[in-house]
Amino acid sequence: MTLPQSRSGRSVIEVASEAARGAGEILKANFREKVQVKYKGRANIVTAVDLKAEDSLKSFLHTEYPDHSIVSEESDPVKGASSYKWILDPLDGTNNYSFGIPYFSTVIALTRGDDVLLGIVYDPLRDEMFHAQKGKGAFLNNSPISVTRKTKVQDSLIGLDLGYVDEKGKRTLNLIASLWPNMYAFRIMGSAALGMAYTASGRLDLYIHLLLYPWELACGKLLVTEAGGTVSDWEDKPVAIGEGSVIASNKAIHADFLRVLREKTSN
Repeated sequence: MTLPQSRSGRSVIEVASEAARGAGEILKANFREKVQVKYKGRANIVTAVDLKAEDSLKSFLHTEYPDHSIVSEESDPVKGASSYKWILDPLDGTNNYSFGIPYFSTVIALTRGDDVLLGIVYDPLRDEMFHAQKGKGAFLNNSPISVTRKTKVQDSLIGLDLGYVDEKGKRTLNLIASLWPNMYAFRIMGSAALGMAYTASGRLDLYIHLLLYPWELACGKLLVTEAGGTVSDWEDKPVAIGEGSVIASNKAIHADFLRVLREKTSN
């Protein structure tokens, strides 16, 4: 599918990368400074820096693509005349950020209908830009990346997050407890988008979550699949752009994890 040209004549990847870097500079400049925090729910917060980075993203993308729709985590949707839609998370890993933990990212995806055409996860502290275009592979700072070559859950470094729904978090913890020690290790990431990006690049062997949101799912699914991986929900159904669960890995570990899930459910 041909991607849209921007007003300035630059490619989509050039525009999206610059937008991500602009938001990332805002996050870096305010990191470990005192920030204003507003609670959206238990342990679910938004900071003034989230909103500042979001304004930067939306303004930049609207200037280059004034007819595109925009959906972002922290504000109401912007409806455009075009069939293209940007899905944004200015700061994925807000709790990490607010506690001074250097692990967070800016997330940008471009969609058209049910197709995710472009995805970017940018880690501003490490200057790591993960990106993928549909049908063109996945990259880290323009070098190709691929998912792990391991084959079994018992050998896997598993990334996960608990989310903001307590029962789903408990279910995830119970699963990890039942698996232990039949895995290599696990890590609670604090940024689902980076967790998916790390899976795409083989740093994690498997990433699981029981409830991700559109900005994490859209970008993460494209990165992992373009890196040669497999993504489904916990019932082995295709992952849509909306909210849902996710299992992301290579084909072999994905199948092995589903086997483990079935065994745990039947016992």
